[in-house]
This record gives sequence, structure tokens and C-alpha cells, in this order.
Amino acid sequence: MADTEDVGASVSEPLDLVRLSLDEIVFVKLRGDRELKGRLHAYDSHCNLVLGDVEETIYVVEEDENEQEITRALSEFAEYAEKQQAHRSAVPVPPSDSGYETGSVSRDVEDHAELDILDQLGLSDAPRTVKLKELLLGTGDSTAEDSLQVLASTIQTRIDEGHGETIFDLGLEDGGDSMGFDLAQWETALQRLREAAETIPAHCRILLTYNVGGAQESPVKSDRIKGAWGKVLIRQVATNIEEVGELRIAVVGNVDAGKSTMLGVLVKGSLDDGRGRARINLFRHKHEIESGRTSSVGMEIMGFDSHGDIVGHTGGRKLSWEEIGKRSAKVISFSDLAGHERYLRTTVFGMLSSSPNYCLLMVAANNGLIGMSREHLGIALALNVPVMVIVTKIDICPPQILQETLSQLAKILKSPGARKIPIFVKDMEETINTATQFVSQRICPIFQVSNVTGENLELVRTFLNILPHRGHYDQEAPFEFLINDTFSVPHVGTVVSGVVKSGVIHAGDSVVVGPDSLGQFTTTTIKTIERKRIQVNACFAGQSGSFALKRVRRKEVRKGMVVLKKMDNPPKVYREFVAEVLILSHATTIKPKYQAMLHVGAVSQTCAVIDIDRPFIRTGDRALVAFRFIQRPEFLAPGDRVLFREGKTKGLGIVKSIGYDPAHPLNPDLVKKEGEGSSEKGKEETKEKAEEAT
Repeated sequence: MADTEDVGASVSEPLDLVRLSLDEIVFVKLRGDRELKGRLHAYDSHCNLVLGDVEETIYVVEEDENEQEITRALSEFAEYAEKQQAHRSAVPVPPSDSGYETGSVSRDVEDHAELDILDQLGLSDAPRTVKLKELLLGTGDSTAEDSLQVLASTIQTRIDEGHGETIFDLGLEDGGDSMGFDLAQWETALQRLREAAETIPAHCRILLTYNVGGAQESPVKSDRIKGAWGKVLIRQVATNIEEVGELRIAVVGNVDAGKSTMLGVLVKGSLDDGRGRARINLFRHKHEIESGRTSSVGMEIMGFDSHGDIVGHTGGRKLSWEEIGKRSAKVISFSDLAGHERYLRTTVFGMLSSSPNYCLLMVAANNGLIGMSREHLGIALALNVPVMVIVTKIDICPPQILQETLSQLAKILKSPGARKIPIFVKDMEETINTATQFVSQRICPIFQVSNVTGENLELVRTFLNILPHRGHYDQEAPFEFLINDTFSVPHVGTVVSGVVKSGVIHAGDSVVVGPDSLGQFTTTTIKTIERKRIQVNACFAGQSGSFALKRVRRKEVRKGMVVLKKMDNPPKVYREFVAEVLILSHATTIKPKYQAMLHVGAVSQTCAVIDIDRPFIRTGDRALVAFRFIQRPEFLAPGDRVLFREGKTKGLGIVKSIGYDPAHPLNPDLVKKEGEGSSEKGKEETKEKAEEAT
């Protein structure tokens, strides 16, 4: 946010703005550990903000050398991840109807002949734009049915942009100005909004109201915006499982932070007894139940119907995945990852292979951000995944310890490299406003909950209910499916599960699976496709699913393989690749022949460094490094994120090119010097042999 020393009600500096509404809570980070909190009174297109009811908060945290090192490491993570966004290919601009080139735009216009065309278009005769207020009240020149149809079209457009749902500011114009509704007009507009939504079909749910009254009325009165208005959730009814929206959330945190217990309470609906009763259903192995510690990647889902209600338990009985999928319009898939350092490899694999849309960091109030929590936060920052924090066990934590934990969180999240804006969510209004703005990665909401007393759990459920869709997936690109688990199902055969990275696949399509140890692919056919244990006909980019493969044994497939559409030419795989890496921490220097465990998506394999663009690299260096897989070749693509570790995380990077040519080394000068040195050494050996012969 903006850096300013003036504690005033006006902020004028370029900001990373999302779509704001008047009277929303705005946080402005000041230099040092100071922060402004105020209500948005006005803003313009130049990012000038006018705030009211300004409060200043000063965070005081004692720093030690270890804390500074951790902050610096997290800063390196986030700074490098943000830099890599510039490497993404630009979105192609579609050709305009005018026929002019749109690839590059210049402000210098030499030929104004195209301006003559505008006079012939008849723009002055274009129909008048119908205002949103007229559509909601049905007071325009058109009939009530026509205006209702136009309103339904407007809602459908917003739903398509929000991937199946949208939050409608009823009573506000698109620019944030009030429509000045009284209570009667508000009721009329709400009724017409519901009638228009029914034609889609979709359902409306009132989230928050101002100057209306009722159960959803905001406790904070808005002095800036006059009239009745509110926020309404509109969610489309899913007619089949293919239309169900899906979000993937990776749940991470230190051991004993309450990750499995939190998911058990959210999904099952009943509170925990303080001794781990809620987490039993999430464990997959006997030793996990005995020790209470997760060692594998656990999966759990939580559904919401089109009305915004939770689908997951009824009559004291927990619904199956199939029942949840059929009754839901939005499904959240949780990946319960291990928190113990011993299972770091499994946790890293779970975070990279599941392609999460969000990361949920669990922090125990009585322990703070310790141990592997810092490691997990760094990985989430490196992957550019938005992070939300839940502080658990507040029922057994003394107030002073809780305050120290919150101050520590704010200190690390607001570090120069992480550049997060911590928002401590304490009521329903902050929950709704934060969830609608969470598309910005700068925001980091922090909840304080208790799984035993149930305090603030309803805020978390509401936040997850209206959490927006995130991620861009290309359905027009060639099909690519990343395998992150394999099964052998009786009477079905070999089943692989994972995430569709791009493209679309249908049941009965011919595909290839690989690569194997020799780098070859096996041709097979997809018999059936399932999503959330429900059989479907197709699976699209960005969705997770399971494929039953024909004539393939389970021992022939493994985690890290890919499923591709069958083409005339077999896919190419490589043992070597070049990546731009950032070294986070290493005790000594890294030179060629150094080996570490490398993770690329669902691929986990030991790699050796075969070339570097400099003699050696150490902590904090960025360099081009050539890697070689030790065991077998893999299927990679430029732009894939790389993370390598030796014990704890050592570095991260991004794949720049596939393959490596020894004839074109990354550091030609070093090779030249080595060649000259070997030549001189050869001459000396020849001279010594000649002298011995003499």
C-alpha cells in the first residue's frame, strides 16, 4: 500500500487497487510498523483515496537476529516470485474489426483517416443505455418483462465472470455511488433481482445490508452512503457435476497447529472435544490415529449449495463425497498436509502437485509462527498463492501470549519482501468485505478461532462460502493432465488422479501415459472419468478428476507422469533442463555435481547440477543452472516452477528451457579457462615424459 508519514484522511499515491465500494474498510501501511485503518469516502481513477474515521495502529515486536534472517528469507521468496510474473507470455490481443494492427499501440497518430469512418457509424443514433437503477425498479421506457430480461442478462454476464457466482451491490451504481433507495424501493429491487436470477436459474442470498434493518444489518452505520443498500450473493444452480465450481485449498502449518482438527470441524459440523475426536475421519493410516500426526496427503471436501448453505452433514450423518457433489453448486477441496519436518517431502509434493488456488496457514495461538510454519509460508509465497491465516486454540491461550502471536504474524507478513496487508477479521462485515477483495494477493486475512468452543467458526464458513474463483486455465490448449496419485480399483482397473493443467478430455478418448524409465509413452484409452466420485463425461482445464485407464497396470504408472492426447508424433522428454534459480539458504557454495531433491509440479526426483553460469553460487544468488535428472527423464515445459531442497528448502526457480547442449555451456569463459589449464597440464606431462625418456 502507500507509504506516507502523514496521518491524514487523504492518500494520493499509485496503489494496487481492486474493485472497491464506498464505505469499505481500507488499510494503509506506513513506514515502519505503523498502519492506518479508515473508511473509504471517495476515490477516482487516479487512485486518489479519501478516508474517514482514521485510526492508527503501531505494532511493536522485539527483533532478534533469527527473526531478521527469517524475514529476509521470506522477502527473497516473495521478491523472486513477483519477478517471475514478468516472464509470463503476454495475452494476445484479438484483431479488431477495423482491420488495424493491435499488437502494438502508439500514441503518435499520423493518419487520421480512420476518424472519418466514425461519422458513418451512426453512433449518435445508438440506443440510450438503460441505467441499472431503472432495471432494478422497472421504471424505464421499456416494459417490465423487457427490463427484467436485460437485468437477467447483466446478472448472467457477472456470473460468467465470477465462474458461477457474483456478489451484487444492490443499491449502488457500478462506480460506487448510492442509488438513494428507500425501504420500499429496496424491497422492489430485491424482488426483481430474485425474479431475474430465477430465469438463469440462480439463487440470491443477502449477505449484508445498510439502512435496511433485519438480521443481516451491519452494526456500523454508513454516514457517507445514504439510502438502503446491501451485498447479495447470486450463485448459479448447477444442473450437473460439470458445472459445479471448484476451489483447491492447501492446509499447511507446524505440527500440532490443529490442521486436521480444523478441517474435521468445518466439514463434519460438530465441535471437537479437545482430544482430537474431530480429526479421526481425516486420517488414512493406523499410525496417524495413534500418534495424532498426519504423515500423508489427506483429502476432504466441503460443499455449498446455490442458496449459500453448507452441504456436508444432515441429521447427524456425514454425507459422502458423491452426495455432497450432487447437492452442491460450489465445492472446496482441502489438502490436509503434514506439519512435521520428517514429512516435508510429502508436504512439498502436496503443495506443488495439487495446484492450489489458495493456501490456508494454521498457527497455534500458544506457539506462534515457529518451526515448519515459516517453511510452508515461504513456499506459498514462492508459488504466488494467496495466503489466509487461522489462529487456533484461542480458548486455552493466555491473552498476552495471543497478542504476541498476532504481533509476530503482522511483523512477518508486513515485511518488505512479503508485502502482505494483514487484516484481523473479527465480525461478519469484515469477513464479507475481505473475501470480496481477496483476489488481490496483497491482502492476508487472519481469523482467531477455537475448535472446542466454536468461536468465530461461522466467520470462516462464510469466508469460504463467498471466496472468489482464482486461476486462469486455457481450455483451448492441448490437453495435459498431471498425475499425483495412482490406485488399483477392483472390477475397474488402474485409476489415476490429478489436475487438468490445460485442455479438455472426454471419456473414450485415446491418450498416452508416461514417461517410463526409458522415456517412452504408453497408448491407452480413458474408460471413465470421475469428479468427486461422481461419473462425468468430460473434465476441463483447472478441474481435478480421476481417470480409469484401459489395459494399463498400476505398476506401469507413477506419480509425476502426465496424460496427453494421442498425437502423430510422440511427446519429447528430457533428462536435462536449464532453470533460473534463487538460492535461499546453503551452508557452503554450490558447484557442478551438487545433488538435491527437486520438485516440479508432481515430479519429485534427485537432480544433479551439471552447469552454472558462474564458477559457484551461494545463499542469495540468482543464476542460470543446468540440471540433470538422475533416475529417468521427465516431461517438462518452460515456465514450470522448480523447488529443490536438501533437508529444508534450499532454492526455487522457474524452467527457462528444455534440454542442454554441452557445446554451448552457460559459462563459456570458465570452460575456456579449464581448457587452457588442461592444455598447459598436458604440455607439462608431455615434457616430463620426454625428459624421462632422455
